[in-house]
Amino acid sequence: MTIILTGDDLTPADVVAVARHGAAVSLGAVARSEIIRVRDHIEQHWMGGDAPPIYGFNTGVGKLKGYAISPEDNRQFQIRLVLSHCGGLGDPAPVDVVRAMMLIRVNAFCQGVSGLRIAVVDRIVELLNKGVTPVVPVQGSVGASGDLAPLAHMVAAMIGLPQAECDYAGRRMAAPDALAAAGIAPVHFDLEAKDTLACVNGNALSAAIATLNLHDAWQLVRMADITAALSLEAVRGERAAFDERLHRVRKQPGQIDCAANIRALVRGSERTSDEARQVRLPHDLMNPEYKPRVQDVYSLRCAPQVHGAVRGNLTYCHDVLSREINAATDNPLVFWNSAGGLDPISGGNFHCEPIAFASDIATLSLTEMANIAERRLFMICDPSLSYGLPPMLAGEPAGLNSGFPVIACSAAAVTSEMRTLSFPASADNIPTKSSQEDHVSMATWAARKTARVLPCLEKVLGIEYLIAARAVFITADRLGRFRLGDGTTVAYDGLARQDVFTADDSYMPQQSGAAVDAVASRSLLRDVESRIGPLL
Repeated sequence: MTIILTGDDLTPADVVAVARHGAAVSLGAVARSEIIRVRDHIEQHWMGGDAPPIYGFNTGVGKLKGYAISPEDNRQFQIRLVLSHCGGLGDPAPVDVVRAMMLIRVNAFCQGVSGLRIAVVDRIVELLNKGVTPVVPVQGSVGASGDLAPLAHMVAAMIGLPQAECDYAGRRMAAPDALAAAGIAPVHFDLEAKDTLACVNGNALSAAIATLNLHDAWQLVRMADITAALSLEAVRGERAAFDERLHRVRKQPGQIDCAANIRALVRGSERTSDEARQVRLPHDLMNPEYKPRVQDVYSLRCAPQVHGAVRGNLTYCHDVLSREINAATDNPLVFWNSAGGLDPISGGNFHCEPIAFASDIATLSLTEMANIAERRLFMICDPSLSYGLPPMLAGEPAGLNSGFPVIACSAAAVTSEMRTLSFPASADNIPTKSSQEDHVSMATWAARKTARVLPCLEKVLGIEYLIAARAVFITADRLGRFRLGDGTTVAYDGLARQDVFTADDSYMPQQSGAAVDAVASRSLLRDVESRIGPLL
């Protein structure tokens, strides 16, 4: 599979294909031609000693924009710009994130308005296609002049700076060694006017993290529908709340899709029937005799409204990021004028505020998904809410067996961490560079926070999965004759096959680990969809 880059039609799915699955990359013919045509004009008209000051081409950058750079010093200026801007801190970004960052940066160049040389673009493409991934510290960007520090570390590796490092063939090594091992020549690559600034000045790291986050978030949203459906089965809940007619009149697409998923998951369920609800469980002290249920708690009944709102927010994020990964975001940009020349235009396309907002919205939305899942699993453990399920789902004798209170508490702890991470990074602002950058987006931190809540949500959904399945297991003697739905059967069987449940207490990590891994590995989603078809 080869992704052809045009600067206009890169998709989030393409980013995932290149970043995680090694899809090859090439430039579209039109994009290549335009990059060359623009640079040829620049070489002919802007590179002489008599050229007027043009920011980034023959001047310093940032606060030093008033200082001229002579043609004979420009190559040295490029390398010094790399050296000074390699100010990243912290752990290296994951390989898939760096690959996504490189891809997005190259795609931006395909619009032909950055003014760099085609050799630089081809160099980055070659690194991608040969699996050479620069080591890029993940901290250091405020998402204002783009992701300067992280991208500078990418450039340092790309040009073979001895101090830089790359991941190649499963090993970390000095950049020159990685380039040589991959057959990339020359190992030491020279940069010319605007090459460095075009590479380091853009949204690529923020957009890369956010785009990969979005892919993962959509998978978790679908699995949240699965765990919610199994929770509905656990307490023999009412299916009326998922009636298509109800959701059509609300007119929210995400809500409609979630309700459709849950209907598909519990299709054929007998456990959610009136007949099953008429079976009184021994611990049901709140309902000494059967009465029609009518309505369930909000965490069940309003799952489509809440999950649907999350879906709506992620759809917004998808739209924003689909534009951002096809955006030209360096500065200055160059445009053809009516006289056949080029106009350099300085602006602020590098400001990552759209990504910051989208990432903050994604983090908040995923946290809300954990909030409602935690309430469902709490409900299942409380016999006053669960219509008589054993307290804490403990086996008999209760007391001698403790059940699931602590793993449920762990879900609450993880959810609390997510709430703390939900404070919007975009609401923060620390002016930098002598207030030349007096307003910044903090988009990279916003995207990194989303990346941190994703595995937290995996844990919370995994624990809901575990507890809902445990409720089905522990009531098999009284309710086992009532079959689960088409999709919930697959979900339950996937955990039951691993023999995680026993009548008495057993080592909790064996149980919780299996459930969380089913969510984190996406096997829960794959297994269910293989039986009932793709969820919406």
